[in-house]
Amino acid sequence: MNVAIYDTTLRDGCQAYGFSLTVDDKLRVAERLDELGFAYVEGGWPGSNPRDEEFFARAKHLPWRTSRLAAFGSTRKPYTAAAADANLRILLDAEAPVATIVGKSSAEQVRVVLGIPLEENLAMISDSVAFLKAAGREVMFDAEHFFDGYADDPAYALACLQAAADAGADWVVLCDTNGGSLPSAIAGACAQVARTVSTRFAIHTHNDAELAVANSLAAIEAGAQQVQGTINGYGERVGNANLCSIIPNLQLKLGHSCLPPESIVRLTELSRYVSEVGNAPHSLKLPYVGTEAFSHKAGMHVNAVMKGAQTYEHVAPESVGNERHVLVSDLSGRSNIQHKLEELGLALSPEATLKLLQEIKQREHNGTIYEDADASFELLVLRTAGTHTPQFHLQSYSVTTVHRARSDGSEATVKVRVGKDRSLAAAEGVGPVHALDAALRKALIEFFPGIARVRLVDYKVRVVDNESGTSARVRVWIQATDGHRTWNTVGASPNIVSASATALVDSLEYSLLAAEGGHTARQLTG
Repeated sequence: MNVAIYDTTLRDGCQAYGFSLTVDDKLRVAERLDELGFAYVEGGWPGSNPRDEEFFARAKHLPWRTSRLAAFGSTRKPYTAAAADANLRILLDAEAPVATIVGKSSAEQVRVVLGIPLEENLAMISDSVAFLKAAGREVMFDAEHFFDGYADDPAYALACLQAAADAGADWVVLCDTNGGSLPSAIAGACAQVARTVSTRFAIHTHNDAELAVANSLAAIEAGAQQVQGTINGYGERVGNANLCSIIPNLQLKLGHSCLPPESIVRLTELSRYVSEVGNAPHSLKLPYVGTEAFSHKAGMHVNAVMKGAQTYEHVAPESVGNERHVLVSDLSGRSNIQHKLEELGLALSPEATLKLLQEIKQREHNGTIYEDADASFELLVLRTAGTHTPQFHLQSYSVTTVHRARSDGSEATVKVRVGKDRSLAAAEGVGPVHALDAALRKALIEFFPGIARVRLVDYKVRVVDNESGTSARVRVWIQATDGHRTWNTVGASPNIVSASATALVDSLEYSLLAAEGGHTARQLTG
């Protein structure tokens, strides 16, 4: 079955905490969704704010190829003619080919929230749909609170859908507005709608009970032909149904057609793109598209995956544009190490591999974790193999932090050896790590000018043993880039400066290794 995908990231998604899109952002996301073959893209509510009004003014000039643009609004106000309703007029002025209007389908909501007779709500639905259809729009009626309404008064909830259908609605959309329904209730209500309403119906769920994806799938299996949701599940409260999970479930698991085959393999790319544009962190644990979706840590799992990926992966990572990650830790077996070595294009003898594994387990016991520090791991491998000679050695350093009445500051002095040469340098910084980094670079730059291009991207500190108070061992994680590549390093110690020094030295040493071509630092994708 062809299942139409209706994306409402540009409206519902923008109601999420910490996720925001400018007009230009919304246009960029809309173009990407159109490019990938989404059936519908809902742009917003043109009557609610200037941003959405500008979006529709500009969006109508985009070269839409596969998606139909939808403008969102509501049914007419009570006791008002549809032709005289300002919101409906604005909806038409948006000039979108699709008009999606929301209206009550719960008798309790009509009585308590609207405070009008049930018959007037039915008239509002009918009049609004008929008015928009007469203007040549494809019309969708969003039946707000449908499933709660159906549970309380099924006859009235179905009457609301029938009123929209009789007025010419192209779709009736069943909304789990509060996000608290269970899949069995969704399936039962949808099956009844399929038996009693001739108009095609869609499903629109929220994730308050963490069932939005399951509820959407249940609705499709009960007869819905369209599913609404957002990229990454962005939305009000805990979010909407996540299309990045729904689409592969429908297409890869159930055999329905949602997106072109060449588009579904770009799903991970789309997921991360929307997060980046919306200035929101991309969750590592998102199914299908998260960085950890296909990550393996336990040695037994990795051993099995290397023999047959299907043993611990429900789909191939590349089917959605993702990739497998094998993590190195104290839970690792030889298979983990072997897989990582193959990723890095390195080889060790069985004896050296065992020695490396034992070294990693001991280091992790002391707080050094290599799960997300491939650069430090590669350097450790090269040192274990005896094939790498560091181009510099940090012989000694001292760091002083001075507290003054008006400001704090730190000073660092380092002594490095490069071949037979020695260099002594001092620098100031806003804190001890900043000062140490500045002094180290100052000492090395005369020997390695390329270090000037290396900059710190991220710096994180994690307490390893919480019960030791201020004497606890800490782990420092650093991400750096030279503008072309990015890499991660790690250090651990009871002394935060010492842990930072280890990670900083690894980072700069790795940059020199990469500059020589002996690297596997992943390329930045921008």
